Amino acid sequence: MTGRLSGKVAIVAGAGSIGPGWGNGKATATIFAREGAKVVCVDINRDAAEETAGIIRNEGGEAFAMQADVTKADQVAELVAHALGRYGRIDILDNNVGIAEVGSVVDLAEEVWERVFRVNLTGAFLAMKHVIPVMQRQFEETGEGGSIINISSIASIRHTGVPYASYSATKAALNQLTRTTAVQYAPQRVRVNAILPGLMKTPMVEHSAGLAAVYGKGDVDAMWAARAAQVPMGHMGEAWDVANAALFLASDESRYVTGIELVVDGGITLKYD
Repeated sequence: MTGRLSGKVAIVAGAGSIGPGWGNGKATATIFAREGAKVVCVDINRDAAEETAGIIRNEGGEAFAMQADVTKADQVAELVAHALGRYGRIDILDNNVGIAEVGSVVDLAEEVWERVFRVNLTGAFLAMKHVIPVMQRQFEETGEGGSIINISSIASIRHTGVPYASYSATKAALNQLTRTTAVQYAPQRVRVNAILPGLMKTPMVEHSAGLAAVYGKGDVDAMWAARAAQVPMGHMGEAWDVANAALFLASDESRYVTGIELVVDGGITLKYD
């Protein structure tokens, strides 16, 4: 590793993994640390956050874990205050918290619709609400703001073949929230970008009964095969593909990049069907 994030402090929300293997947040937190960042690993599941922080520390990096529900303003404020108390600054915020519920507008229960919006959209809103003032102060003091990375989805810009009414709507809203926030805070060098992963092979997808039902009639291996066949490259992406994209957006290499939607999808959104 080349120390691309040396001296920076990163909060990764959703840094745990729902099961064995590498989820997007877990891989992102790890690669940030490998590149020199001090990482605050945040997850609603404390054990999952601790696992990621432990991996980082075992590799010689610096990290600590925090349990937080990012839909709760008081918990978000607490984690930001704790990160500041520990490290004195916040340079990177990676909003990787998200859930996916299969269902059309007719099928979804109202409470499910509202829960997906709370987790996928309000969580990112609250994290930015509390972190951006920190980055603004840093700009006033040192001329450096920070980088915010919102994990969206290609479902925000395309129909993926899955009835994803709530998921698609929240991710599309997250894209626009990213754009407008990027413009507003660009003068303070607070960059805000989105990553749009395509069909990924991660524990979250593996444990989604709804996706397995849509793709493989409940058979996870059949789901993997069907998803891979959709991608022009012939295979699904991995968490490390998202993590490497996040690393670019977190680093100074992207210092002139803000408000973009970085698609990481093996070319699937280029297809007509």
